[in-house]
Amino acid sequence: MGDTGPAVSRRAAGVGQRDDEDMTSPSPTKVAPGLTGVPETLLWTLYQRASEAARPNPVLVDPWAIDLCRRIDYPFVERFGRAGGLVAQAIALRALAFDRVVCAFLDEFPDGVVAALGDGLETQFWRLDNGRVHWLTVDLPESLRLREALLPAGGRRRALACDARDPRWAVDAAATGTPVLVTAQGLLMYLRPPEVRDLIALCARSFHGGGLVFDAVPRWFAAAARAGLLRTPGGPALPGMAWAMGADERPALHTVDPGVAEIHAIPVPRGRGGVWGRLAPALDCLGPVHDRVPTVTLLRFADRT
Repeated sequence: MGDTGPAVSRRAAGVGQRDDEDMTSPSPTKVAPGLTGVPETLLWTLYQRASEAARPNPVLVDPWAIDLCRRIDYPFVERFGRAGGLVAQAIALRALAFDRVVCAFLDEFPDGVVAALGDGLETQFWRLDNGRVHWLTVDLPESLRLREALLPAGGRRRALACDARDPRWAVDAAATGTPVLVTAQGLLMYLRPPEVRDLIALCARSFHGGGLVFDAVPRWFAAAARAGLLRTPGGPALPGMAWAMGADERPALHTVDPGVAEIHAIPVPRGRGGVWGRLAPALDCLGPVHDRVPTVTLLRFADRT
């Protein structure tokens, strides 16, 4: 997992691939999600990824996201407004940053385990499958019911209805005895600060030689969400966010647990256009600005064996 740059893997460059565990065929009837609150946000991220994937030149190839949106009975436009533009590209670029970390892990440990916390309707398995990885989806029961209705687990894909704060999922993931990479995309900001520390410590104690990749929002963004100031174009406010972290706070993660051996800043990939293609990469190296934008971080844990 040392190299997560642009050339890390052909899979992470946006070349999706299907294997013998292909996604299910489109359902004859649409599935009603029945989600509210934080779980409902998985529909928003899916909607944005699908919008970006539908472009002629997407930054993330994700035909499975497009298919899922067609199979869900949900008023996406009325609820979230028109998708696309800078927001859709930002969501896709975040997913691509995570993809590159997972690809690097699988290049190092082809038979490893990816434990995806709050997996929602992510289609990362199909984008990155190397034919050997074992995938554990961990999510709340209501979110997992929707995922299982659309993407039933099987073969090398398993699902566990479990809160990320419940250590049962870590016991399950570690039981294989193979290296584990934990992903937490769009999740930690909804936990309280002590819960985030506890989760990192749990991973450090459970997955020796493994890692955890997560994203964080800056403090101003979390405060605005708690105040109800952030709304989708369709009207609903984003759920409150209890935890935030700026890039300048990364070094403090060493104090969470002695098992946190390495801390890596994962750059958001270069995108398309003036903002994500030129401005964002230029600002990424400026400390004062970087501390006020979302970040992606990879923690590597010490191998104590």
